[in-house]
Amino acid sequence: MSATNQLHNAGQSLWLDNITRDLLDSGTLKRYIDELSVTGLTSNPTIFDHAIKNSSAYDAAIREKMLRGLSGEDLFFDIALEDITRAADLFLPVFQRTNGVDGWVSLEVSPMIAHDTASTIAAAKQLHGRAARQNLFIKIPGTKEGLPAIEEAIFAGIPINVTLLFSSEQYVAAAEAYIRGIERRIASGLNPKVASVASVFISRWDSSVAGKAPAPLQNNLGIAIAKRTYRAYVQLLNSDRWRRTYNFGARAQRLLWASTGTKDPKASDTLYVEALAASFTVNTVPEATLKEFGDHGKVGAMLDTDSEEILAQFAKAGIDVDALATQLQDDGAKSFVKSWEDLMSVISAKSAVLKKAS
Repeated sequence: MSATNQLHNAGQSLWLDNITRDLLDSGTLKRYIDELSVTGLTSNPTIFDHAIKNSSAYDAAIREKMLRGLSGEDLFFDIALEDITRAADLFLPVFQRTNGVDGWVSLEVSPMIAHDTASTIAAAKQLHGRAARQNLFIKIPGTKEGLPAIEEAIFAGIPINVTLLFSSEQYVAAAEAYIRGIERRIASGLNPKVASVASVFISRWDSSVAGKAPAPLQNNLGIAIAKRTYRAYVQLLNSDRWRRTYNFGARAQRLLWASTGTKDPKASDTLYVEALAASFTVNTVPEATLKEFGDHGKVGAMLDTDSEEILAQFAKAGIDVDALATQLQDDGAKSFVKSWEDLMSVISAKSAVLKKAS
């Protein structure tokens, strides 16, 4: 039995952090579902940027949409929704088999509106409505401005993947936004069964402190932060407040590990997948990491919550994790904007070339 199958049987969902038209057309995504126990998929602007820039698979679609007068963001979301809905249909049997716990795909709202709560809510409603797929998460960043949008979207019945979380405090803030939306649905007599995941980014922690802490601490900060966050997650799941919502038919927001590809070439290529094995969580992995883990990964002990000693050592080395968490979230939001601008540039350049060639 492969490591991916073992991880699945241990109770953790493995999702692919990638989507391309080639993956869909070649049957590779279907093979990952059948052979590597992949039960979901996430996307982001960087993924689509690379997919469109590095392939001719989208040229015909871009040309067709140009003829319909589409450009820029409108053209992109038309293309993205085509891929995302195909992926959602592939995962629909998983969604049905797990009664909606698994089988999800995710599409992100434009990061250009990340600081505009009203626009984020409107975009989330529009994208979910256009996709018309019950197993679609709309990704909204768990920033200060994003939290009210998360609450309102959940209240409106839109499944949300809360992205860009880096610490237990940021996770708890996002989880509370989710549960406020659920409690409002209960108070209004609405069905409280609205799914959500909260995505905590891991590897960027270690990249940010590389060379700034003693060698024995190398590649340990992200895992320590994950353990601290997992402890908060378990406490929330067992809290009276959350249990009351379960009694009305609500379901728990699952914790998701994001950014779990190893950045340090000296470290194991399956470091974060092996370290973050935990039941009732999701690990969304880059395609290369998925294949590496399937080939030679190991499933050992499940994640514990013993993190404070390691975090104390980082503090002693002068690493302020609270300040760093804020910086990582701010930098992440800026990075998303940069990726979006790059994506729009790629679409514009491809459109110009295709128009000239027609």
